[in-house]
Amino acid sequence: MVRFAREEELDRVNELRKEVNDLHVEGRPDIFKPGFNDVLRDYIHEIWKDPGKEIVVSEKDGRICGFAVLNCISKPENPFMFARDFLDVDEFCVGKKYRRQGIAREMIDFIKEFAKEKGFQRLELNMWEFNEGALKFYESVGFKTYRRYMDMDL
Repeated sequence: MVRFAREEELDRVNELRKEVNDLHVEGRPDIFKPGFNDVLRDYIHEIWKDPGKEIVVSEKDGRICGFAVLNCISKPENPFMFARDFLDVDEFCVGKKYRRQGIAREMIDFIKEFAKEKGFQRLELNMWEFNEGALKFYESVGFKTYRRYMDMDL
């Protein structure tokens, strides 16, 4: 079952956030700091209190097995771009032992419906290139690459 998180579930959400952090540290140790420190742990409470953000969870057998952090974004017009509003999927994770069970797809469907209810015309997310499994999943549910960041070691 996919729904919005309750405050008492934030510790479990943090367990999943740690999985994401560890994956990022493994994939780009030159960028991400190891360890899930107090600042990272406490940040979920700032997200919880922010009226422009939502935390979605998936529950299976009474346990939170996935989560997503959503940001309602409004970009004003500038000399280069038109104004645009969209729902940003800032964090997304299904716990390792719950993957390949349709949970992530159910979460995306829930997020799409929420976005439509809020009047958004599009969903956006960013991801790290090393996370090939996530890329395949996002493409399978309809996300397309429209912008790419690149780097070069010197």
